[in-house]
Amino acid sequence: MSQIQIQPAVTTTFDDKWNEQILVVKRDRLFPDFQAVWHGVQSANLSKCIDTIITYQEFMPRGIAETDFSYKQVIPYLVFKHGEKLFLMQRRSNSSESRLANKYSLGIGGHIRKEDIQSRDIFEWARREFYEEVDYKDILKITPLGILNDDTNDVGKVHVGLVLLLEGDSDQISIRSELQNGTLYSFEECMNFYPQMESWSQLVFDFLTTSKR
Repeated sequence: MSQIQIQPAVTTTFDDKWNEQILVVKRDRLFPDFQAVWHGVQSANLSKCIDTIITYQEFMPRGIAETDFSYKQVIPYLVFKHGEKLFLMQRRSNSSESRLANKYSLGIGGHIRKEDIQSRDIFEWARREFYEEVDYKDILKITPLGILNDDTNDVGKVHVGLVLLLEGDSDQISIRSELQNGTLYSFEECMNFYPQMESWSQLVFDFLTTSKR
């Protein structure tokens, strides 16, 4: 497996964060048929959605994108699985996204910044994000699961998730960055944290649980 070099973390100010040029796609490009917009994770037409993201990607300051409902910020949402266990994390109380502080998350990921784009390979973007968030040195198998959409709250209205399953051959994984902790749990154990999960993680967990049946 090729290794991605991670640069030392750079402290950014509030203004720096909101001025970052992040990847967005027009909502009507992703959802040309308003009546067909879904809630949750959908695997149908996944390749078409990925092609749309790559073809119609734009960049705008994050501070503008957070309040412009005509765009969706694209977030690679990476779910790590080892055997029959999922890696569940808790965000810090001082998370850069205050609306998600202390919430539990199955998703490793974040905004795709303009400087992160080095090719048209969306899996390269995802790998890069994964290694920024966690410490893991063993083999990964990446499988696209679906596109996540949730327009029921202000966070979801301006974001769309590309959900990828990362299956590791080792349980030697630990958190970095603004995550508070992370532990591998069985599906049954994850249910104990379900009420405290962020809404996207609840939707992904529901999708994974249904897929297991």
